[in-house]
Amino acid sequence: MKNTKAVFDSLLQVYNERTQYFHKKFKRSLPFNEMIVDRWEKARYLKFGKNASIYDSSLVFGNVKVGKMTWVGPFTILDGTGGLVIGSCCSISTGVQIYSHDTVKWALTAGKAVYEYGPVIIGNNCYIGPNAVIVKNVKIGDCCVIGANSLVNKDVPSHSIVAGTPAKIIGEVILKGKKVELKYFSVK
Repeated sequence: MKNTKAVFDSLLQVYNERTQYFHKKFKRSLPFNEMIVDRWEKARYLKFGKNASIYDSSLVFGNVKVGKMTWVGPFTILDGTGGLVIGSCCSISTGVQIYSHDTVKWALTAGKAVYEYGPVIIGNNCYIGPNAVIVKNVKIGDCCVIGANSLVNKDVPSHSIVAGTPAKIIGEVILKGKKVELKYFSVK
């Protein structure tokens, strides 16, 4: 029992030190695992591109390829069982779920039908908003914005802004050198 208490006391000390460090340096409070797991080290372990990062709370399955400098936020699901490629310099926000398979027909047939798989490809320089869901067989082009809480169930052309359930094109991304214009279409 003494050994258990010593381990607990050591963990508590690490927790308190990391909490103070993150609060002072970043003005944040995070779950313990996020304060002790190096996001960049986890990305290197998963063979993501240079300077990519992924939170410890993210789930990664199957064949997932991620480009350089891509940030994968906390509480995300990257399902690569049907193949998943995410380009460079992307921002995958908190709670995003990307699926390259589904079990719809399997469930409806009481297990007689097989799981269905299809790749998901996300281009470079994309922003995927919080809690967006991207389903199998979807290709998202370069420089796209996917709105928060959107369901992406069809391809998205490069330089598009999409939002909604299901996601629809609501605008375009215009790049002029270092300047970015998000041009939203008027609703009629």
